[in-house]
Amino acid sequence: MSRMGSLKSYNCEQCGNDFVSRTALRYHFRAKHLGKVHCETCGREVLRETLWDHEAADHERMTAEKQGCFWDMPPKREAKFVAMEMSTSCRMCPRQFGTIHSREHHEKQDHHFTASKRAQMATGFSPDNILDYKNPTELKRFVEEKLRPIPGPASIACAIEIEAIINLIKECFLLPVARLIKGGSYIKGTDAQGWSDIDIVLFSEAFENLEDCKKKLPEVIDDLGKRLKKSSWASRIKMEKRTHLSLRFHFKCYKNHPGHSFDIMPCYDMLGPAPSTGLKQSFYHKISLCNDTDEIQLYSMSLLQYQVEFIKASTMRVKDLIRLVKHWFRTSFAKPTAQNKFRRLPSSYALELITISIWQLAGKPVFFSLVQGMRAILKLLVRYPEMCIVWHKHYSPNSMIFKKAIQKQTRPFVLDPANPTFNVCENSNAWDEVAHVARRSLLKPLFNGVQAKEPWLFTNGW
Repeated sequence: MSRMGSLKSYNCEQCGNDFVSRTALRYHFRAKHLGKVHCETCGREVLRETLWDHEAADHERMTAEKQGCFWDMPPKREAKFVAMEMSTSCRMCPRQFGTIHSREHHEKQDHHFTASKRAQMATGFSPDNILDYKNPTELKRFVEEKLRPIPGPASIACAIEIEAIINLIKECFLLPVARLIKGGSYIKGTDAQGWSDIDIVLFSEAFENLEDCKKKLPEVIDDLGKRLKKSSWASRIKMEKRTHLSLRFHFKCYKNHPGHSFDIMPCYDMLGPAPSTGLKQSFYHKISLCNDTDEIQLYSMSLLQYQVEFIKASTMRVKDLIRLVKHWFRTSFAKPTAQNKFRRLPSSYALELITISIWQLAGKPVFFSLVQGMRAILKLLVRYPEMCIVWHKHYSPNSMIFKKAIQKQTRPFVLDPANPTFNVCENSNAWDEVAHVARRSLLKPLFNGVQAKEPWLFTNGW
């Protein structure tokens, strides 16, 4: 029960509408919802006895007509590496709240965000989704032929051109470059044939401190963009919408290759190439006290090398599983509409960390079934409120910063292995949509009759 002004109102949990009396609510329910169930694929309410006919007829037509799916869009980079405010931001309007619970209450009361609406906004399965494969052999062939980057001369040519464009970036950069860090899926080895991104952090001693860096960044980034546009490689560089902290462009690598999305980030070097444990702890302490969102982004750039090393150390099989999870993400979710344009799905980095965690829970097997691994990840996503994942490679479990992060207990909880102040799950406000799509995915042909086997028996409790 909620209040509308000074009047009591009675809320329908099925559709979110409010009524002035219990009698009116009861009448509405009988007229609109009695005998109906939600179709978990599209979210529509249909009569229970016609559900099978609806799924057989309507979904085929919807698949043919649906043009605005997430999988039709080019990959979109996150505007921020660290966006902890996102989890408490409304999906339907720009409002922010103090807690996730307050945000969810607002979405339900003010936007009538019901289970039905969530299903409609979340689900967008592509016709060529891997979930319709019938056996592990088909999935293995798809990974080898369609996902994993093509080895051989083409791969070598690509690497040469990437090094050339990075050298060009250094030449065009207005300030002297003291150190350069490379990141992104291409560097980590989690890129695929259809998508690849590269992050470049340019550290310069010309920045006196963090404040000086913030002040000079707009001019420096603007100048770099102009110089690249005038360079001999300009015809292969397509500038994208820049952020105030980075320059973004798409680089056409060579014939028939989809190219690479570049994110160039100039920065003040706060850590150096080999910081001591004490310097790292001091660095983490400064981040924990920082309330400036731009400064937090700049701090995070100094940690990029450790994030890359963590993912890059994974085995080839784990990287194939990461590619599969990312492909599932791109081919299973509906494109945001004007109604939910503030929705933010989890970052690719969060997906990489969750995948590695699942593999570690299984005992770090060298060889394993991709179907079993994928099934385990989807089952964990369904249970996202219980997710609590931490590592201690770069910070101690006894440090006060780590203890504060744990005490905050915002779930799902996946602590960045390189940054004890950052729960990577807080970059998203749509984990309930992820859980819905994961639940629907587990009902697809790929997982029909699949039971957990060693080393994945721990998922039986899920």
